[in-house]
Amino acid sequence: MSTKNSSTLTRKYKTAFSAMHTVYRLINSTFDLKNLILRLSRLTAQIMDAEYCSVSLLNPNKRYSNLRAFITPKRKYIVEKKSLIKNRMELKIIRSGNSVRNGTIMGIPLISEDVIGFLIVKRNSKKMPFESFDQEMLINICTQAVMAVRNLQLYDEQQKIILGSIKSLVTLMDIGTSRSYTHTTKFLRMVLTIAREMNLNERQTCSLEYATLLHDAGKIDIPVEILAKPSKLTCQEFDIIKHHPLKGVKIIKHLQVLRPALPIIMYHHEKYDGTGYPSGLRKRQIPIGARIMAVADAFEAMVYGRAYKERISINRALKEIQNNSGTQFDPKVVDALMRVAKKSKKYLQLK
Repeated sequence: MSTKNSSTLTRKYKTAFSAMHTVYRLINSTFDLKNLILRLSRLTAQIMDAEYCSVSLLNPNKRYSNLRAFITPKRKYIVEKKSLIKNRMELKIIRSGNSVRNGTIMGIPLISEDVIGFLIVKRNSKKMPFESFDQEMLINICTQAVMAVRNLQLYDEQQKIILGSIKSLVTLMDIGTSRSYTHTTKFLRMVLTIAREMNLNERQTCSLEYATLLHDAGKIDIPVEILAKPSKLTCQEFDIIKHHPLKGVKIIKHLQVLRPALPIIMYHHEKYDGTGYPSGLRKRQIPIGARIMAVADAFEAMVYGRAYKERISINRALKEIQNNSGTQFDPKVVDALMRVAKKSKKYLQLK
């Protein structure tokens, strides 16, 4: 082998090793399936010097894709709808379970016991065709990707089961709680919309969703006559109310999966200036999820109404929230709420 050929081969192996390391870092730092395949398609296009890359995940009968990520020279996007597989190369990959390489186009199946998806890359026709080395490198990338995809799919399935169980528990708790203190499903949507507006990651958003559903669990043993009281609470009655975050934490702390949600539940009645309860935390001492919920909870109380408070309009409630920015509420959360309201007030409709 000539020195030139040896040097070229060495560079190729160094590139392949670097690519594998980069892919490994990607799949171990991404906890959302959509984000994973979008980032994977972008990274693969870079590694393979391709202008186009798509990653598709199939439904169980393998006739449709459930989720696709595309990278093109002009854009990147996700398609979440069910789409019939029609392309010949895609059908060949699915039916054979083998890689396909044809000049500047190459497709690799994603296999976990069976074909669960595929990855396709395309180069500009003016570039060099894909070689067997490229094919082997892409197969290795897909092998790593499959493990990450299956782990996240299993994680998503577990999350659905957990979320269903939590919702059943909340329904049971609501039976014994004053309707004045139960939250609508649109309240949850508003909380999560604010969280996404603030770019919380998937894990933070998931914990916030659990906390939003369970944050009033501690009110289960508070007498209905206190929860539904139409007049101002006495000091003694308010003390009983103030203990509900701690009681809620005690109820659910034994469930390992809910532990990240506990600080949000514990501190969702803290105020940005430190005058809230139960611990008088202030500013960034308060978990971001609790700061978000504090704004959403106050907004809902004003718009939806409480036994002790007449409801007001969305515009008046927004104004009131703004007036308390920096004192009761985190200004960044308030700003996020205002951006959500500006985009569409349908996210704030609680009825």
